[in-house]
Amino acid sequence: MTGSQAQVVFYSLSRKFVQEKKAPPKAQEVIYYSLAIGHHLGVIDCLEAKLSCPLTGFHAWVAHLPVGSTARRKLEGVDRFGEICIDSSHTHLLATTLSTAAPQMTVEQQDWSQQLIALLQSIENEPAIYLMVRRHDD
Repeated sequence: MTGSQAQVVFYSLSRKFVQEKKAPPKAQEVIYYSLAIGHHLGVIDCLEAKLSCPLTGFHAWVAHLPVGSTARRKLEGVDRFGEICIDSSHTHLLATTLSTAAPQMTVEQQDWSQQLIALLQSIENEPAIYLMVRRHDD
């Protein structure tokens, strides 16, 4: 894939492996934690693509966030590492920064921001959910 075809895709954990009616809340926390670290134990998470944007568009979108801000550094990790994980420790910071920067964004970037904020809200509602953000160059 050329640079103009490269994409950044936000994936969300799409399945729970716990029957909530049968597991008490404390047991759910242990099971969710086990699933979160499960890739170290051979467990595979089921991720579903929720938001996609061209890499060049992603760069322009992130450029609207304050230089040196934690939110900008977090999203710039996609370029440095090829992928990043967004969990409950990032939701408030990212949502606040995206909302504050929205007036300077294009309509398309504002739409991406709203979609990402909705995904962040799903993490707030269910902390076991997380986002995996990957750069696809080919």
